[in-house]
Amino acid sequence: MERVITYIDGFNLYFGLKTKGWKRCYWLNLQMLAMNLLKDNQELIMTKYFTSRISGPPDKSKRQRTFLEALETLGNFHIFYGHYLTNTIECQKCGAIFPKPNEKMTDVNIAVEMLTDAFQNTFDTAILISADSDLMAPIRRVKELFPYKRIVVAFPPARFSFALKEIVNASFVIGRKMLAKSVFPEEVAKPDGFILKRPERWK
Repeated sequence: MERVITYIDGFNLYFGLKTKGWKRCYWLNLQMLAMNLLKDNQELIMTKYFTSRISGPPDKSKRQRTFLEALETLGNFHIFYGHYLTNTIECQKCGAIFPKPNEKMTDVNIAVEMLTDAFQNTFDTAILISADSDLMAPIRRVKELFPYKRIVVAFPPARFSFALKEIVNASFVIGRKMLAKSVFPEEVAKPDGFILKRPERWK
């Protein structure tokens, strides 16, 4: 069997879903999604999810926290956290100054994990769920050093990169049908018995 590790750019996927308005798909079982992307001759070794904890508003933070706790119940699933850096933006029309948070480290963390896994020979095929062209550099290096390893890009909904498509072995866009069959049930039980419920806004 061909060994697969899936790398998920959390915010790239989220904003693709948000652009489409597919709120019901926010409650995604990302391990199941990775499994559903496999071919018959492949086995999923691990899924790696890259994100950052948001600091507000409170209701949005609570929804994200519930989702992350649901993900933590999954086996062979690891979450890698970046952080937010707040910059100031000036409105071109009125001159007002306001803070704009920018998510940092996701692309670096993905690059580090993918290169490390390639060197340690833990995958035959890497599936990257992202359309971030900043990831071209680590992909190129993996392909240069390990030409027998395959890298496949699964573009999130409403996200695409011609640059990425050109350098990988294969690519496709994740459709709504695939997402719909990869959601968590309405309730997810934690190991301690606590029940996590799909946020009302995601129904």
